[in-house]
Amino acid sequence: MRILITGSSGQIGTNLALHLLSQGHEVFGVDVRPNAWTDAFPTLLQDLAAPFSDFRGGLGHAPYPPDLDAVVHFAAHAKVHDLVRQPARALENITMTFNVLEYCRHNGLPIIFSSSREVYGDIHRYITDESHADFAFTESPYSASKISGEALIYSYAQCYGLRYLVFRFSNVYGRYDVDIERMERVIPLFIRRIAGGEPITVYGEQKVLDFTYVDDCVAGVARGLALLVGGGAANQTINLAYGQGNTLVALAETIGTALGVAPRLTLAPPRVGEVTHYVADIAKARALLGYEPRVPLEEGIARAVAWATDYWAKTGTTDYTDYTDSTRGESV
Repeated sequence: MRILITGSSGQIGTNLALHLLSQGHEVFGVDVRPNAWTDAFPTLLQDLAAPFSDFRGGLGHAPYPPDLDAVVHFAAHAKVHDLVRQPARALENITMTFNVLEYCRHNGLPIIFSSSREVYGDIHRYITDESHADFAFTESPYSASKISGEALIYSYAQCYGLRYLVFRFSNVYGRYDVDIERMERVIPLFIRRIAGGEPITVYGEQKVLDFTYVDDCVAGVARGLALLVGGGAANQTINLAYGQGNTLVALAETIGTALGVAPRLTLAPPRVGEVTHYVADIAKARALLGYEPRVPLEEGIARAVAWATDYWAKTGTTDYTDYTDSTRGESV
């Protein structure tokens, strides 16, 4: 397969690209920033939120490789609180998706779209299967941008015959997830603060989220990609997560165990725009993709801690204190 990945310099994009390369496929990346982790595949530096008019072969004056088989669209502004403070970035997410869809339409390409558990809103009702998202419970501009992206994809399928898979991710973590300066995310932030003996704030003592190790996420996307390109499963919306909930307090304690350090916790109420309970129903992923997540939280955290501490040691990172508190965000 020849695959174009947008947001290819992010955590999931990098892991997916390297996985596909290891399977003998060709990968081409598009991102607004260079890939800090690898030069194993070419990356076109381009802002996909810019206005474009020529989509045949590329976007604007940037041609993409010919004879592609599919596009995987990960590019997005992904931190909920950034988009609460700067809602114009949610509009940019919608523009990115529109531009990528137009590229797919003009070049006859199927698409995989990375959506989010955020589309379900704050589901105190514990409804987690794909057919019951209630957009009246939209919590933030970020979740609205993902709902809008899904709606655009469904409309392109109806009007132009676009073939797609939409994956709703949930708190993906692991390798290549330490870029806290660019995007504060709960697991690398907690690892760094707990390792440095610094206090952490948990926003929501009873908050329960579904944390997904990146290798499980990539395995699911790769299975979907093979089916989509091979003419199999298409036009489906699928939860892709571990399928088990954990509190942020339990998460912090698990990180502390892996580091051998007792975390110093402060509890605070949940913040505006946050989802406070989500555990994915992954029955559809199992049925359509043969998806079976293999990395429980304890094992995934041990891997994430080992990778992050090794990376920080190799790069000479020793300041654990110059970061503000955060609790969540999907990587793209």
